[in-house]
Amino acid sequence: MDVDAFERAAWEGRAAAYDRGFARLTAHTVEAVLNSAAAGPRTRLLDIGCGPGPVTAAALTLGAQVTAADADLDMVELVARRHPHAQVRVAALPGLPFPDESFDAVAGNFVIEHTGDPVAAAAELHRVLRPGGTIVLTCWTYPGNRAVAVFSEALRAAGAEHPAGVPAETPFSAHAEPKPFARLLTEAGFEGAAADILRWTHRVDPDAWWADVLAGTTRTGAAITGQDAATIDRIKAEYDRAAAGYVTAGDEVALPACALLAHAVR
Repeated sequence: MDVDAFERAAWEGRAAAYDRGFARLTAHTVEAVLNSAAAGPRTRLLDIGCGPGPVTAAALTLGAQVTAADADLDMVELVARRHPHAQVRVAALPGLPFPDESFDAVAGNFVIEHTGDPVAAAAELHRVLRPGGTIVLTCWTYPGNRAVAVFSEALRAAGAEHPAGVPAETPFSAHAEPKPFARLLTEAGFEGAAADILRWTHRVDPDAWWADVLAGTTRTGAAITGQDAATIDRIKAEYDRAAAGYVTAGDEVALPACALLAHAVR
């Protein structure tokens, strides 16, 4: 399956839904990403796979010179409206429209797992980073991320078959543990690569989270919305059952979230 083609098509029309929902989850890692990138005044920072721009916003506050890039035009237009002081480009890994050694730091907050060729993507990020510059990448695909796992488990519990045309896994899945993630960067030519585990709690209304994930994500959303109505109802019932185990005061759920943060130097 052409994962890149799937991702490009699947993201169309999802920017607004992603921004109001799933982006609240991804925002939890922004501070750690920018700390690892040592972003500060005049840092030439590439925010690759910028989405609606949480990394861009925080980096601009630090005084960085930000270039925000995303493959989805709607995401790019959203960031350009919000952050006129950033340079904003439509661009997709692994072919970036930037000269060699253009940046002091590269931040990719949950983008590497959406690439069809993560090895080529890492090599391209090495190319655009100056010697001594820092790369920081995050990914979701690590055990313990209940905020997302409740959906895949609900699919299985409902007996739903994975829809044709929706990747069950991506090429990055082979790198989705700390050592393989760090090794991916090392093999791309980076030095001192390591991967840390980030953990936090995502508090959200469970019905809102269901709607946010279905409307604002690619693989998970498409895997559910690609079912017939009766199957979607069964999946929702299984999701409700799983989410009930995390209900807190006020009927919100407190879902454990977990991600990997890999960092290295060129």
